[in-house]
Amino acid sequence: MSPTEILQPGVGPVVGEQYLAASPETVLWGRLPCATDAPVLAIAAGSSVTIDTISHEGILPDQGQDPLGYFTGHGVSGDAVLVDAIEIAAAAPRDPLLDGPHVITGPIFVEGAEVGDLLKITVLDLRPRVPYGVISNRHGKGALVGVLPRGPENVSVFTSVSDGVGTLPLVEGGERVVRFPLAPFLGTMGVAVAGDERPHSVPPGAHGGNIDINLLVEGTVLYLPVQVPGALAYVGDPHFAQGDGEVALTALEASLRATLRFEVVPRAEALAAFGEVTGPLVRTGEYLVPTGLDPDLNEAMRAAVRASLELLQARYGMAEHLAYAYLSAATDFDISQVVDIVCGVHARIREADFAAIVPPGSGA
Repeated sequence: MSPTEILQPGVGPVVGEQYLAASPETVLWGRLPCATDAPVLAIAAGSSVTIDTISHEGILPDQGQDPLGYFTGHGVSGDAVLVDAIEIAAAAPRDPLLDGPHVITGPIFVEGAEVGDLLKITVLDLRPRVPYGVISNRHGKGALVGVLPRGPENVSVFTSVSDGVGTLPLVEGGERVVRFPLAPFLGTMGVAVAGDERPHSVPPGAHGGNIDINLLVEGTVLYLPVQVPGALAYVGDPHFAQGDGEVALTALEASLRATLRFEVVPRAEALAAFGEVTGPLVRTGEYLVPTGLDPDLNEAMRAAVRASLELLQARYGMAEHLAYAYLSAATDFDISQVVDIVCGVHARIREADFAAIVPPGSGA
C-alpha cells in the first residue's frame, strides 16, 4: 500500500465478504471474550471477514490515553491518526490496574462450531492502516527485568515505516539509518473460554489469545480448539514486525486491517488429521507448528516437544522414539515470546519431510 494511505473506518479496500469495524461497541480493551459475551457479528462457517484492529500503543494511560495528541507530538498529521483509536481511547471501558493493554475486536459467532471441534482461521490479507508504529519497553517488563529500561519507567520508540520497511536511528534524534523488513501479523487470535470470567489479555493459553507467533503472516492458518458453541472468535494486538522472543516487551505495534476466513473442522476430522489438539496449532506453506505454553520457559519447551511428538504419531503413525529422533535432528524449536507472563515455544516441522506419506484428514 502507499505509505500515505490511511485506512480510517470504512475507508479503503474491504476484501472480505463482511466487514467488522473497531468501535467502543465491538471491542474489549484488556480482556478476552468468555462464553457469556454476546457476539458482535455472526457468520456462516467458511465466510471471510475484514476486521479493523487497533494497536494499544499510543492509547494507553502512560502515553496520555490521547492518540491524537501522542501521534501528532511525533510529527504525524492529525488526519493520519485513526478516528476509531481516538474513540476507543475516550470511551471503551478499561481498568488500568486489572486489565491488559490489548484492544480486541470481536467476538464473532461462527455457525456450526461446537466444543471439541477446531476453528480454522486462515489469514487472507493484512494491510497496514497507518505508516507508523511504536516499540515499547515499560514497567520493568521484558527479558531484562530490573536492567532495562534505564531511567524512565516507559520507553516508547516511535517508528516510521515506508515501502515495507521500518526505520530506527542509532542514537536518539539521529538519522533513521537502521532499516528492517516488515512482516505484519496479528499477535492475538483466539476463541472464547468457557464460563463467565473474561481472561486477562496478556497471557496466552489453550484458547489462543496473545500467542505472538510471527509465522502467522498472510497465507497461514491457525487451528484452535473450540471451547464454547459458536467459538466466539476475536483478534487484536496487530504487529508490523516482531523478532522471536519479543524481548523488549512489545513488537513494532501498529494497527492492521485483517481479512480472515473462519472454518470449522469437525472433531472426528480434526482427530484424524492432527490427533488431540489441546492448544494453538499453526500451519504455514512449509511447516506444521505445534506450540507449548507455560510460565516457565523450560516447561513451555517441554510442552512444545510433547505436542510435536503427539502430532507426528497421530498424523503420520510415527513411533515415539523415531519421532523424538526426527525432532532432534530436523526440527527447530523457536521461542515465540518470553514477555507475556506465559512463555511460548513453537516447533517448525517441515511437511516436505513427510511428502511420501498421505496423512488421514489431509484436507483439514
